[in-house]
Amino acid sequence: MKASERMKIPRQRMPEAPPDERAKHFREVNLGLPPDLASMEAKRCLACKNHECMAGCPVGIDIPGFIAAVEQNDLERAANILYAANVLPGITGRVCPQETQCEELCLVGKRGEPVAIGYLERYVADWARTNLRRAVELAPSTGKKVAVVGSGPAGLTCAGELAKLGHDVTVFEALHRPGGVLVYGIPEFRLPKAIVDQEVQTLQDMGVKIECNVVIGATMTLEDLMKAEGFHAVFVGNGAGLPVFQNIPGENLKGVYSANEYLTRVNLMSAYLGMQADTPVLHGNAVVVVGGGNTAMDGVRTARRLGADPACLVYRRSEKEMPARVEEVHHAKEEGVHFEMLTNPIEILGDEAGWVRAVRCQRMGLGEPDASGRRRPVPIAGSEFEIPCQVFIEAIGTKSNPLLTQATPDLKLNKWGNIIVDENGMTSLPGVFAGGDIVRGGATVILAMGDGKKAAAGIHNYLSKGAPP
Repeated sequence: MKASERMKIPRQRMPEAPPDERAKHFREVNLGLPPDLASMEAKRCLACKNHECMAGCPVGIDIPGFIAAVEQNDLERAANILYAANVLPGITGRVCPQETQCEELCLVGKRGEPVAIGYLERYVADWARTNLRRAVELAPSTGKKVAVVGSGPAGLTCAGELAKLGHDVTVFEALHRPGGVLVYGIPEFRLPKAIVDQEVQTLQDMGVKIECNVVIGATMTLEDLMKAEGFHAVFVGNGAGLPVFQNIPGENLKGVYSANEYLTRVNLMSAYLGMQADTPVLHGNAVVVVGGGNTAMDGVRTARRLGADPACLVYRRSEKEMPARVEEVHHAKEEGVHFEMLTNPIEILGDEAGWVRAVRCQRMGLGEPDASGRRRPVPIAGSEFEIPCQVFIEAIGTKSNPLLTQATPDLKLNKWGNIIVDENGMTSLPGVFAGGDIVRGGATVILAMGDGKKAAAGIHNYLSKGAPP
Protein backbone atom coordinates (compact mmCIF):
# COMPACT_ATOMS: atom_id res chain seq x y z
CA MET A 1 0.00 0.00 0.00
CA LYS A 2 1.06 3.56 -0.62
CA ALA A 3 1.79 5.72 2.39
CA SER A 4 -1.12 7.99 1.46
CA GLU A 5 -3.49 5.02 1.57
CA ARG A 6 -2.15 3.86 4.93
CA MET A 7 -2.63 7.33 6.39
CA LYS A 8 -6.33 7.21 5.53
CA ILE A 9 -6.95 4.14 7.72
CA PRO A 10 -8.37 5.21 11.11
CA ARG A 11 -6.90 3.84 14.33
CA GLN A 12 -8.73 0.67 15.33
CA ARG A 13 -10.54 0.66 18.66
CA MET A 14 -9.89 -1.93 21.32
CA PRO A 15 -13.06 -3.84 22.26
CA GLU A 16 -13.93 -3.26 25.93
CA ALA A 17 -16.23 -4.82 28.49
CA PRO A 18 -19.35 -2.64 29.02
CA PRO A 19 -18.75 -0.08 31.83
CA ASP A 20 -21.88 -0.91 33.84
CA GLU A 21 -20.90 -4.59 33.87
CA ARG A 22 -17.16 -4.31 34.44
CA ALA A 23 -17.57 -1.95 37.42
CA LYS A 24 -18.97 -4.99 39.26
CA HIS A 25 -16.21 -7.51 38.51
CA PHE A 26 -12.43 -7.80 38.15
CA ARG A 27 -12.20 -9.38 34.71
CA GLU A 28 -10.18 -7.53 32.07
CA VAL A 29 -11.53 -4.26 30.75
CA ASN A 30 -9.67 -4.33 27.43
CA LEU A 31 -10.58 -7.47 25.51
CA GLY A 32 -7.82 -7.51 22.87
CA LEU A 33 -7.91 -6.88 19.12
CA PRO A 34 -9.52 -9.56 16.95
CA PRO A 35 -7.40 -10.67 13.93
CA ASP A 36 -9.18 -8.46 11.39
CA LEU A 37 -8.70 -5.30 13.45
CA ALA A 38 -5.08 -6.21 14.24
CA SER A 39 -4.33 -6.70 10.55
CA MET A 40 -5.99 -3.39 9.69
CA GLU A 41 -4.09 -1.56 12.44
CA ALA A 42 -0.78 -3.03 11.24
CA LYS A 43 -1.46 -1.57 7.79
CA ARG A 44 -1.31 1.91 9.31
CA CYS A 45 2.45 1.59 9.94
CA LEU A 46 4.50 3.50 7.37
CA ALA A 47 7.72 1.54 8.08
CA CYS A 48 9.46 4.90 7.97
CA LYS A 49 13.18 5.00 7.27
CA ASN A 50 14.32 6.34 10.64
CA HIS A 51 12.15 4.06 12.81
CA GLU A 52 11.56 6.91 15.26
CA CYS A 53 9.22 4.81 17.39
CA MET A 54 12.09 2.54 18.44
CA ALA A 55 13.86 5.47 20.10
CA GLY A 56 10.94 5.63 22.53
CA CYS A 57 11.14 1.95 23.55
CA PRO A 58 13.25 1.36 26.70
CA VAL A 59 13.86 -2.29 25.74
CA GLY A 60 14.60 -1.67 22.05
CA ILE A 61 11.89 -3.69 20.30
CA ASP A 62 12.08 -3.78 16.50
CA ILE A 63 8.64 -2.20 16.28
CA PRO A 64 8.36 -1.81 12.48
CA GLY A 65 9.63 -5.37 12.08
CA PHE A 66 7.05 -7.05 14.26
CA ILE A 67 4.22 -4.88 12.90
CA ALA A 68 5.19 -5.79 9.32
CA ALA A 69 5.00 -9.45 10.32
CA VAL A 70 1.51 -8.89 11.74
CA GLU A 71 0.43 -7.25 8.48
CA GLN A 72 1.70 -10.31 6.60
CA ASN A 73 -0.11 -12.57 9.09
CA ASP A 74 3.22 -14.17 10.06
CA LEU A 75 2.54 -14.13 13.78
CA GLU A 76 5.29 -16.60 14.63
CA ARG A 77 7.88 -14.24 13.15
CA ALA A 78 6.22 -11.30 14.92
CA ALA A 79 6.43 -13.16 18.22
CA ASN A 80 10.08 -14.06 17.70
CA ILE A 81 10.91 -10.42 16.99
CA LEU A 82 9.09 -9.33 20.14
CA TYR A 83 10.62 -11.94 22.45
CA ALA A 84 14.11 -11.26 21.13
CA ALA A 85 13.98 -7.85 22.82
CA ASN A 86 11.29 -8.22 25.47
CA VAL A 87 10.81 -11.24 27.73
CA LEU A 88 7.44 -9.93 29.02
CA PRO A 89 5.43 -8.70 25.98
CA GLY A 90 2.08 -9.90 27.30
CA ILE A 91 2.61 -7.62 30.28
CA THR A 92 3.99 -4.55 28.52
CA GLY A 93 1.29 -4.80 25.87
CA ARG A 94 -1.19 -4.18 28.68
CA VAL A 95 0.43 -1.75 31.12
CA CYS A 96 3.22 0.08 29.26
CA PRO A 97 2.41 3.78 28.68
CA GLN A 98 3.01 3.59 24.94
CA GLU A 99 1.26 6.93 24.40
CA THR A 100 4.19 8.76 26.04
CA GLN A 101 6.93 6.57 24.57
CA CYS A 102 6.94 4.71 21.24
CA GLU A 103 3.54 5.98 20.09
CA GLU A 104 4.43 9.56 20.96
CA LEU A 105 7.23 9.40 18.38
CA CYS A 106 5.18 7.59 15.72
CA LEU A 107 5.26 9.45 12.40
CA VAL A 108 1.61 8.62 11.72
CA GLY A 109 0.71 10.45 14.93
CA LYS A 110 2.09 13.71 13.56
CA ARG A 111 -1.01 14.08 11.38
CA GLY A 112 -3.53 11.97 13.26
CA GLU A 113 -3.60 9.17 15.83
CA PRO A 114 -0.43 7.08 16.13
CA VAL A 115 -0.26 3.40 15.30
CA ALA A 116 -1.59 1.36 18.26
CA ILE A 117 1.75 -0.29 18.97
CA GLY A 118 0.71 -1.47 22.43
CA TYR A 119 -2.47 -3.10 21.14
CA LEU A 120 -0.49 -4.97 18.48
CA GLU A 121 2.15 -6.05 21.01
CA ARG A 122 -0.56 -7.52 23.22
CA TYR A 123 -2.21 -9.19 20.21
CA VAL A 124 0.99 -10.98 19.21
CA ALA A 125 1.93 -11.96 22.77
CA ASP A 126 -1.53 -13.39 23.45
CA TRP A 127 -1.42 -15.36 20.20
CA ALA A 128 2.04 -16.72 21.02
CA ARG A 129 1.03 -17.81 24.50
CA THR A 130 -1.78 -19.93 23.06
CA ASN A 131 -0.32 -21.09 19.75
CA LEU A 132 3.46 -21.09 19.96
CA ARG A 133 5.68 -23.43 21.92
CA ARG A 134 8.81 -21.33 22.08
CA ALA A 135 12.16 -23.05 22.39
CA VAL A 136 14.40 -20.16 23.40
CA GLU A 137 17.94 -20.53 22.12
CA LEU A 138 20.33 -20.27 25.06
CA ALA A 139 24.05 -19.67 24.90
CA PRO A 140 26.34 -22.41 26.28
CA SER A 141 26.67 -22.39 30.07
CA THR A 142 29.21 -19.90 31.37
CA GLY A 143 29.49 -21.58 34.77
CA LYS A 144 28.67 -18.25 36.41
CA LYS A 145 25.94 -17.87 39.03
CA VAL A 146 23.89 -14.67 39.26
CA ALA A 147 21.39 -13.79 42.00
CA VAL A 148 18.47 -11.48 41.21
CA VAL A 149 16.79 -9.77 44.15
CA GLY A 150 13.12 -9.14 43.41
CA SER A 151 10.83 -10.71 40.82
CA GLY A 152 9.25 -7.52 39.55
CA PRO A 153 9.67 -6.21 36.00
CA ALA A 154 13.34 -5.22 36.45
CA GLY A 155 14.31 -8.51 38.07
CA LEU A 156 12.41 -10.75 35.67
CA THR A 157 13.84 -8.94 32.64
CA CYS A 158 17.38 -9.11 33.98
CA ALA A 159 16.95 -12.81 34.78
CA GLY A 160 15.63 -13.63 31.31
CA GLU A 161 18.42 -11.77 29.53
CA LEU A 162 21.10 -13.42 31.69
CA ALA A 163 19.60 -16.88 31.10
CA LYS A 164 19.79 -16.29 27.33
CA LEU A 165 23.49 -15.51 27.76
CA GLY A 166 24.18 -18.83 29.47
CA HIS A 167 24.33 -17.79 33.11
CA ASP A 168 22.84 -19.76 36.04
CA VAL A 169 20.20 -17.40 37.45
CA THR A 170 18.28 -17.58 40.73
CA VAL A 171 15.61 -14.99 41.56
CA PHE A 172 14.86 -14.29 45.25
CA GLU A 173 11.36 -12.94 45.96
CA ALA A 174 10.24 -11.66 49.37
CA LEU A 175 6.55 -12.47 48.86
CA HIS A 176 4.93 -15.86 48.37
CA ARG A 177 4.27 -15.35 44.67
CA PRO A 178 6.62 -14.13 41.91
CA GLY A 179 5.81 -11.00 39.93
CA GLY A 180 6.50 -8.14 42.34
CA VAL A 181 4.44 -5.05 41.58
CA LEU A 182 2.96 -6.87 38.57
CA VAL A 183 0.95 -9.09 40.93
CA TYR A 184 0.61 -7.06 44.14
CA GLY A 185 0.21 -3.56 42.68
CA ILE A 186 -1.68 -3.82 39.38
CA PRO A 187 -5.32 -4.93 39.57
CA GLU A 188 -6.64 -8.03 37.87
CA PHE A 189 -8.82 -5.96 35.53
CA ARG A 190 -5.70 -4.36 34.01
CA LEU A 191 -3.24 -7.27 34.22
CA PRO A 192 -4.60 -10.75 35.00
CA LYS A 193 -2.42 -12.83 37.32
CA ALA A 194 -2.59 -15.69 34.81
CA ILE A 195 -0.72 -13.55 32.26
CA VAL A 196 2.08 -12.84 34.74
CA ASP A 197 2.22 -16.52 35.74
CA GLN A 198 2.60 -17.58 32.12
CA GLU A 199 5.35 -15.06 31.44
CA VAL A 200 7.17 -16.22 34.59
CA GLN A 201 6.80 -19.82 33.44
CA THR A 202 8.52 -18.89 30.16
CA LEU A 203 11.54 -17.73 32.18
CA GLN A 204 11.50 -20.90 34.27
CA ASP A 205 11.44 -22.95 31.06
CA MET A 206 14.66 -21.11 30.17
CA GLY A 207 16.24 -22.40 33.38
CA VAL A 208 15.63 -19.43 35.69
CA LYS A 209 15.10 -20.59 39.29
CA ILE A 210 12.76 -18.64 41.59
CA GLU A 211 12.82 -18.83 45.38
CA CYS A 212 9.95 -17.10 47.17
CA ASN A 213 9.66 -16.05 50.82
CA VAL A 214 13.29 -14.91 50.90
CA VAL A 215 13.78 -11.36 52.18
CA ILE A 216 17.23 -10.14 51.18
CA GLY A 217 18.33 -7.86 53.98
CA ALA A 218 16.68 -10.06 56.60
CA THR A 219 16.66 -13.73 55.58
CA MET A 220 20.01 -13.23 53.83
CA THR A 221 22.23 -10.26 53.03
CA LEU A 222 23.97 -9.33 49.79
CA GLU A 223 27.22 -10.43 51.42
CA ASP A 224 25.68 -13.84 52.12
CA LEU A 225 24.76 -14.19 48.45
CA MET A 226 28.24 -13.28 47.23
CA LYS A 227 30.28 -15.18 49.82
CA ALA A 228 28.28 -17.94 51.48
CA GLU A 229 26.07 -18.79 48.48
CA GLY A 230 28.80 -18.38 45.87
CA PHE A 231 27.07 -16.04 43.42
CA HIS A 232 29.44 -14.24 41.08
CA ALA A 233 27.16 -11.21 40.66
CA VAL A 234 23.91 -9.84 42.07
CA PHE A 235 21.19 -7.67 40.55
CA VAL A 236 19.06 -5.69 43.01
CA GLY A 237 15.58 -4.94 41.70
CA ASN A 238 13.54 -4.87 44.89
CA GLY A 239 11.53 -1.78 43.91
CA ALA A 240 10.45 1.20 45.97
CA GLY A 241 7.58 -0.16 47.99
CA LEU A 242 7.63 1.97 51.12
CA PRO A 243 4.43 4.06 51.12
CA VAL A 244 4.43 7.83 51.47
CA PHE A 245 1.80 9.56 53.61
CA GLN A 246 0.63 13.17 53.67
CA ASN A 247 1.22 13.48 57.42
CA ILE A 248 -2.16 15.06 58.05
CA PRO A 249 -4.23 14.68 61.24
CA GLY A 250 -6.27 11.47 61.46
CA GLU A 251 -3.97 9.09 59.58
CA ASN A 252 -4.00 6.74 62.59
CA LEU A 253 -7.75 6.20 62.32
CA LYS A 254 -9.18 2.80 61.43
CA GLY A 255 -10.08 2.73 57.74
CA VAL A 256 -6.97 4.54 56.48
CA TYR A 257 -4.84 2.62 53.98
CA SER A 258 -1.79 3.27 51.88
CA ALA A 259 -2.45 2.29 48.28
CA ASN A 260 0.28 -0.35 48.62
CA GLU A 261 -1.46 -2.11 51.48
CA TYR A 262 -4.93 -1.80 49.96
CA LEU A 263 -3.94 -3.14 46.54
CA THR A 264 -1.78 -5.90 48.05
CA ARG A 265 -4.69 -7.09 50.19
CA VAL A 266 -6.95 -7.19 47.15
CA ASN A 267 -4.41 -8.65 44.72
CA LEU A 268 -2.38 -11.16 46.73
CA MET A 269 -5.13 -12.03 49.23
CA SER A 270 -7.63 -12.54 46.40
CA ALA A 271 -10.35 -10.05 47.33
CA TYR A 272 -10.96 -9.78 43.57
CA LEU A 273 -12.52 -13.25 43.76
CA GLY A 274 -15.40 -11.87 45.80
CA MET A 275 -17.11 -14.24 48.22
CA GLN A 276 -14.71 -17.06 47.25
CA ALA A 277 -11.99 -15.43 49.35
CA ASP A 278 -12.12 -14.40 52.99
CA THR A 279 -9.85 -11.38 52.57
CA PRO A 280 -9.33 -8.94 55.45
CA VAL A 281 -10.02 -5.76 53.50
CA LEU A 282 -12.58 -3.06 54.27
CA HIS A 283 -15.52 -2.62 51.89
CA GLY A 284 -16.54 0.99 52.47
CA ASN A 285 -19.85 2.26 51.16
CA ALA A 286 -18.02 5.49 50.39
CA VAL A 287 -14.28 5.50 49.60
CA VAL A 288 -11.96 8.43 48.96
CA VAL A 289 -8.58 7.99 47.23
CA VAL A 290 -6.05 10.82 47.10
CA GLY A 291 -3.55 10.99 44.22
CA GLY A 292 -3.37 11.46 40.47
CA GLY A 293 -1.19 8.64 39.18
CA ASN A 294 -1.94 5.16 37.88
CA THR A 295 -1.77 3.72 41.40
CA ALA A 296 -4.46 6.13 42.57
CA MET A 297 -6.56 5.17 39.56
CA ASP A 298 -6.05 1.48 40.34
CA GLY A 299 -7.09 2.08 43.94
CA VAL A 300 -10.29 4.00 43.22
CA ARG A 301 -11.37 1.62 40.44
CA THR A 302 -10.72 -1.32 42.76
CA ALA A 303 -12.83 0.30 45.49
CA ARG A 304 -15.63 0.79 42.97
CA ARG A 305 -15.56 -2.91 42.13
CA LEU A 306 -15.68 -3.78 45.82
CA GLY A 307 -18.96 -1.90 46.09
CA ALA A 308 -18.01 1.70 46.89
CA ASP A 309 -20.69 4.15 45.80
CA PRO A 310 -19.41 6.78 45.61
CA ALA A 311 -15.78 5.94 44.88
CA CYS A 312 -14.15 9.37 44.82
CA LEU A 313 -10.74 10.44 43.55
CA VAL A 314 -9.30 13.60 45.07
CA TYR A 315 -6.44 15.35 43.26
CA ARG A 316 -4.85 18.68 44.08
CA ARG A 317 -4.26 19.73 40.46
CA SER A 318 -6.52 19.69 37.40
CA GLU A 319 -7.08 16.69 35.14
CA LYS A 320 -4.62 18.13 32.62
CA GLU A 321 -1.77 17.71 35.12
CA MET A 322 -2.66 14.15 36.14
CA PRO A 323 0.22 11.70 35.51
CA ALA A 324 -2.17 8.75 35.15
CA ARG A 325 -2.67 7.27 31.70
CA VAL A 326 -5.47 8.95 29.75
CA GLU A 327 -7.04 5.55 29.08
CA GLU A 328 -7.22 4.77 32.80
CA VAL A 329 -8.88 8.11 33.57
CA HIS A 330 -11.38 7.51 30.76
CA HIS A 331 -12.18 4.02 32.03
CA ALA A 332 -12.61 5.28 35.59
CA LYS A 333 -15.11 7.92 34.50
CA GLU A 334 -17.08 5.35 32.50
CA GLU A 335 -17.22 3.11 35.58
CA GLY A 336 -18.78 5.81 37.72
CA VAL A 337 -15.78 7.09 39.66
CA HIS A 338 -16.36 10.62 40.97
CA PHE A 339 -13.50 13.12 40.49
CA GLU A 340 -12.79 16.03 42.81
CA MET A 341 -10.12 18.05 40.99
CA LEU A 342 -8.15 20.95 42.48
CA THR A 343 -8.85 19.53 45.93
CA ASN A 344 -6.45 18.50 48.69
CA PRO A 345 -7.22 16.56 51.92
CA ILE A 346 -6.11 18.42 55.04
CA GLU A 347 -7.60 16.22 57.81
CA ILE A 348 -9.18 12.80 58.23
CA LEU A 349 -12.16 12.87 60.60
CA GLY A 350 -13.20 9.99 62.83
CA ASP A 351 -16.17 8.87 64.92
CA GLU A 352 -16.30 7.99 68.62
CA ALA A 353 -15.01 4.46 67.92
CA GLY A 354 -11.96 5.65 65.98
CA TRP A 355 -13.25 4.83 62.49
CA VAL A 356 -13.01 7.15 59.50
CA ARG A 357 -16.24 9.08 58.93
CA ALA A 358 -15.11 11.82 56.49
CA VAL A 359 -12.16 13.64 55.01
CA ARG A 360 -11.83 17.42 55.31
CA CYS A 361 -10.56 19.00 52.09
CA GLN A 362 -9.55 22.38 50.76
CA ARG A 363 -10.00 23.76 47.25
CA MET A 364 -6.84 24.62 45.34
CA GLY A 365 -5.86 27.03 42.57
CA LEU A 366 -2.94 26.65 40.17
CA GLY A 367 0.06 28.94 40.45
CA GLU A 368 3.38 28.99 38.61
CA PRO A 369 5.01 25.73 37.39
CA ASP A 370 7.12 23.85 39.93
CA ALA A 371 10.15 21.55 39.41
CA SER A 372 7.94 18.92 37.74
CA GLY A 373 6.87 21.42 35.08
CA ARG A 374 3.28 21.32 36.29
CA ARG A 375 1.55 24.33 37.80
CA ARG A 376 1.92 24.41 41.56
CA PRO A 377 -1.33 23.92 43.56
CA VAL A 378 -2.08 26.85 45.88
CA PRO A 379 -4.64 26.60 48.75
CA ILE A 380 -7.73 28.82 48.54
CA ALA A 381 -8.50 30.33 51.95
CA GLY A 382 -11.95 29.61 53.37
CA SER A 383 -12.75 26.84 50.86
CA GLU A 384 -12.75 23.89 53.26
CA PHE A 385 -15.45 21.21 52.98
CA GLU A 386 -16.02 17.57 53.99
CA ILE A 387 -16.45 14.39 51.95
CA PRO A 388 -18.13 11.58 53.91
CA CYS A 389 -16.36 8.21 53.65
CA GLN A 390 -15.57 5.04 55.58
CA VAL A 391 -12.27 4.25 53.84
CA PHE A 392 -9.50 6.70 52.94
CA ILE A 393 -6.64 5.56 50.67
CA GLU A 394 -3.42 7.51 50.14
CA ALA A 395 -1.80 6.98 46.73
CA ILE A 396 0.68 9.84 46.61
CA GLY A 397 3.84 7.88 45.86
CA THR A 398 6.41 5.51 47.33
CA LYS A 399 10.03 5.58 48.39
CA SER A 400 12.75 3.00 48.79
CA ASN A 401 12.38 0.43 51.55
CA PRO A 402 15.58 0.67 53.63
CA LEU A 403 15.58 -3.00 54.72
CA LEU A 404 18.15 -4.15 52.14
CA THR A 405 20.22 -0.98 51.99
CA GLN A 406 20.56 -0.67 55.78
CA ALA A 407 21.90 -4.22 55.86
CA THR A 408 24.51 -3.19 53.26
CA PRO A 409 26.15 -0.03 54.65
CA ASP A 410 28.82 0.11 51.91
CA LEU A 411 26.15 0.52 49.23
CA LYS A 412 26.13 4.16 48.15
CA LEU A 413 22.72 5.87 48.11
CA ASN A 414 21.40 9.24 47.01
CA LYS A 415 19.58 11.65 49.33
CA TRP A 416 16.27 9.84 48.72
CA GLY A 417 17.69 6.46 49.74
CA ASN A 418 17.85 5.14 46.18
CA ILE A 419 20.85 3.09 45.06
CA ILE A 420 23.42 4.93 42.94
CA VAL A 421 24.60 3.09 39.81
CA ASP A 422 26.99 3.79 36.95
CA GLU A 423 26.23 3.72 33.21
CA ASN A 424 26.34 -0.10 33.26
CA GLY A 425 23.99 -0.44 36.22
CA MET A 426 26.74 -1.35 38.71
CA THR A 427 26.60 -0.02 42.26
CA SER A 428 29.47 1.06 44.49
CA LEU A 429 30.02 -2.61 45.34
CA PRO A 430 31.89 -4.64 42.69
CA GLY A 431 29.61 -7.26 41.14
CA VAL A 432 26.45 -5.77 42.62
CA PHE A 433 24.14 -4.16 40.05
CA ALA A 434 20.75 -2.50 40.48
CA GLY A 435 17.85 -1.09 38.49
CA GLY A 436 14.18 -0.21 38.48
CA ASP A 437 12.43 1.79 41.18
CA ILE A 438 15.16 1.16 43.78
CA VAL A 439 17.37 3.30 41.52
CA ARG A 440 14.83 5.62 39.86
CA GLY A 441 12.24 6.03 42.57
CA GLY A 442 8.65 5.26 41.54
CA ALA A 443 8.50 4.87 37.74
CA THR A 444 6.91 2.65 35.09
CA VAL A 445 7.09 -1.08 34.41
CA ILE A 446 8.81 -0.59 31.05
CA LEU A 447 11.49 1.74 32.44
CA ALA A 448 12.27 -0.86 35.10
CA MET A 449 12.51 -3.48 32.37
CA GLY A 450 14.90 -1.27 30.43
CA ASP A 451 17.09 -1.01 33.52
CA GLY A 452 17.02 -4.77 33.97
CA LYS A 453 18.07 -5.32 30.37
CA LYS A 454 20.89 -2.77 30.61
CA ALA A 455 22.14 -4.28 33.87
CA ALA A 456 22.09 -7.79 32.36
CA ALA A 457 24.45 -6.58 29.63
CA GLY A 458 26.64 -4.97 32.29
CA ILE A 459 26.69 -8.14 34.38
CA HIS A 460 27.58 -10.27 31.35
CA ASN A 461 30.43 -7.92 30.49
CA TYR A 462 31.62 -7.96 34.11
CA LEU A 463 31.56 -11.75 34.30
CA SER A 464 33.17 -12.15 30.88
CA LYS A 465 36.21 -10.27 32.19
CA GLY A 466 36.78 -12.99 34.76
CA ALA A 467 35.08 -11.59 37.83
CA PRO A 468 36.35 -13.38 40.96
CA PRO A 469 33.99 -15.76 42.82
